[in-house]
Amino acid sequence: MKKCLIIVDYQNDFVTGALGFSKAQEIEPVIVSKIEEYLKNDNDIIFTLDTHFENYLETQEGKRLPIVHCIDKSFGHQVYGKVNNYVKTAKKVFKKFTFGSLELGNYLKDKEYQEIELVGLVTNMCVISNAIIAKSALPEARIVVDKKATRSFDESLHEDTLRVLKGLQIDVI
Repeated sequence: MKKCLIIVDYQNDFVTGALGFSKAQEIEPVIVSKIEEYLKNDNDIIFTLDTHFENYLETQEGKRLPIVHCIDKSFGHQVYGKVNNYVKTAKKVFKKFTFGSLELGNYLKDKEYQEIELVGLVTNMCVISNAIIAKSALPEARIVVDKKATRSFDESLHEDTLRVLKGLQIDVI
């Protein structure tokens, strides 16, 4: 079975930087273990990177979340910790300028993945957005979100999002 692991926005600014929160660090070993398992089984890994520019505060998102983060090519934009060691082995890396990546969806729709798993940050924003895009791109593939490998700065929103994902026929493990 051809599988793909998507590591969503596991970047310095979401872990220890401008929008960092302590629970984000806890999932690093789980993500690393999953990456190693996928690579060992000759499956693909893909990264998404939240990406903004100097004009961030002038954007729609910046007006609603006025905290400068993930500026392209900055330290905060880089993938966090040991997970960063695997970026070069990724099948693709998508810079995205909002929560979900349409480019990711367009890429996935022509692939023969039977299962796509998503891990990373933030559950109630970018993880759910990209899970829905993956489900839309490959409606017959099993889409999975591992609750031990995702987090939100708001535990209540994290749990609510996992319930919504189940309602969208996305498996939460």
